[in-house]
Amino acid sequence: MDPISLIVGLASGAAGGNIAGKVMNSGMGTLGRSITGIVGGTGLAAIAPMIPGLGGLFGDPTTGAASVGGIVASLASGGIGGGILTAILGKVMGNKA
Repeated sequence: MDPISLIVGLASGAAGGNIAGKVMNSGMGTLGRSITGIVGGTGLAAIAPMIPGLGGLFGDPTTGAASVGGIVASLASGGIGGGILTAILGKVMGNKA
């Protein structure tokens, strides 16, 4: 993964985590939601290229060059992964406000 896609994925993971945390009214706070979102977004971004049919969306890993498709895929996977993990942890923590 190229550095631009990585940064986009991390930022969108943090954003996805914060959005999901706000929607669920979780008591994790902004920093907690951001960290959880980054972890979830990075996890999904790492797994997504291995899913059959999605590998081509993330660009060519041998060149390491940034591509529009790779950046968009990192944006989507980061936001979705961050949102999902934050939602799960918010539910497990009991949505304490």
